[in-house]
Amino acid sequence: MRSEQEMLELILNTARHDARIRAVIMNGSRTNPNARRDIFQDFDIVYVVTAVDPFQADPTWINRFGELMILQMPEAMEDPPPQNNGSFIYLMQFLDGNRIDLGLFPLAKLSEWERDSLSLLLLDKDGIVEPFAPPSENDYLPKPPTAKQFADCCNEFWWMCPYVAKGLWREEIIYAKFMFDQHIREQLMKMLTWHIGVQTGFARSPGKLGKRFKQFLAPELWALLEQSYADASTENTWAALFATCQLFRTTAVHVATHFCFDYPSGDDEKVRAHLQRVRVLPKNATDLD
Repeated sequence: MRSEQEMLELILNTARHDARIRAVIMNGSRTNPNARRDIFQDFDIVYVVTAVDPFQADPTWINRFGELMILQMPEAMEDPPPQNNGSFIYLMQFLDGNRIDLGLFPLAKLSEWERDSLSLLLLDKDGIVEPFAPPSENDYLPKPPTAKQFADCCNEFWWMCPYVAKGLWREEIIYAKFMFDQHIREQLMKMLTWHIGVQTGFARSPGKLGKRFKQFLAPELWALLEQSYADASTENTWAALFATCQLFRTTAVHVATHFCFDYPSGDDEKVRAHLQRVRVLPKNATDLD
């Protein structure tokens, strides 16, 4: 596996010897002073180029970066639809384990490029890129919720729980799992992020998709989060659902207390009672009594 230094030299030498490439910017975890260093970190690179079309027309120019395991070009795909913002992206996973996410951005649109707090200028042939502040997580810090955002999160969480219960009672595990993972977990992740924000003064990032949650959650809360993941067993999914409800309630009450928000304890109690009733409801039941 090529080292970080070897990869950076390859990326920069490619730019130095190609007159069409005028600047090189690196984003992402390799610029983040708080990120854990490991062999799976991507090289998130932007080449500012005189024109994108020549690079797009002949993809073989990327062969210089190494032997590919798999390549994706999002702007050349239909699903998901491309951004069509004038840029072009090569996502390159190499056989040696390295990965480069390489964006080509047109020089003529440089003023429209969205700057990122985790950015580092590696090369600027013409002095065209406004200097960056030292890389930081400022753009990735959680923001405190408004009272409406908090209320909506709680409402959506408790509203969706009966859908999971219905799916489990019907033994429609795929439906139940979808409602659980796509809807309930989304609201749980929001609440956990706010809970961690309160604990850290909203000055630390919990990481993309909660990858640093374990670092910030109390052991008993982390244990509940682990219990919220279940296999395809109906009973295990019921247990995961109740663990999720307990975790959501605990962290939501903490957030509500901090911001003096109203927590919908009535919704919580009535929905939990419904879940408990459905869990033991006979499969031949014709009503909920």
